[in-house]
Amino acid sequence: MYSIIVVPPPTTEDERNLSQIRLAPGERLRFGRSAPDNDLRITHDGVSRRAGEITAHGAFWILSNLSREQTYVVENPEGAGEHVKVAPGRLDAPIPFEFSRIVLPAAGDLLALQVWAPRHDYLSGAGGLDGATTAPAFSLDRTKRYFAVLAALCEPRLRGAPHAPLPTVDQVADRLRSTWPAASRTSVQWNIDYLAVKLRLKPGPESADTGPRLNGKKESLVSLALRFDLVGEDDLSVLAAPSGRVTR
Repeated sequence: MYSIIVVPPPTTEDERNLSQIRLAPGERLRFGRSAPDNDLRITHDGVSRRAGEITAHGAFWILSNLSREQTYVVENPEGAGEHVKVAPGRLDAPIPFEFSRIVLPAAGDLLALQVWAPRHDYLSGAGGLDGATTAPAFSLDRTKRYFAVLAALCEPRLRGAPHAPLPTVDQVADRLRSTWPAASRTSVQWNIDYLAVKLRLKPGPESADTGPRLNGKKESLVSLALRFDLVGEDDLSVLAAPSGRVTR
C-alpha cells in the first residue's frame, strides 16, 4: 500500500505538470538535476546533480539532503509558518507533517516539491481513566471576544502567509466590527492585554511587581497561539459569526 505521494515542481517545459509519484513504505525517491542518477529529474541549473532523497515510512517520511551547500526547508502549508530545516549533508531527517512543501533554493529561485503523508491517524474517544481530569495547559473559551481578537490577529498567517505582518489594533477592530459593532481601538487593546495575562505572558494587575513592559505583545501572543495550535484555520469562523454570538 502506498503511504507517501510526491508532486514534482512545475517545470519550464511543462508548467502544468500535475503528475504524482507514489511510494510504499521502504521505497525511496532520489531527486536532482542529473538524469542518470535520479528517479525524479528537476531541470534547473541551481539544483544539485544529486540533490536529495525521500524515503517513505508508514505515516511519515525522511529526507536526506545530498547537496553540499544548500539548506532545504520543509514547510507545513497548514502550520502557519511551521517548518523543519535540513542542513547540507544531513541524512534521514524525519518529517512529521501530513502535508509538506520542500523548498529548494536554486540560483535565486525557490522550487517547491510537495510531499503528502495522508495516512496519519489520531487517537479517538475518551481515555476512560479514573480520577481527576488533567488541567488544561491553556484555558480559552472560543465564545468570548478575546478569542475573536486572537483569531483576528492570527488570521493572515493562518491563511497561508506565514511571514505576513500582524494586523494593527485598528485593523483588528475593523475586522471584528461585523460581529462586534462596538469594537474599538480601546476595547481591542483591552482584550490583547487580557490575553497577555491569561496566557501568562505578563503578570496580572494584582501582582505587586508588574515586571518590565512587555514589548511585542501581539507577536508573542500570535507566536504562542500558533505554536501550540490554540487557534486553527477552522477557528476563523468566529470572525464571521452572527452578531450576538460572541459575548464576554
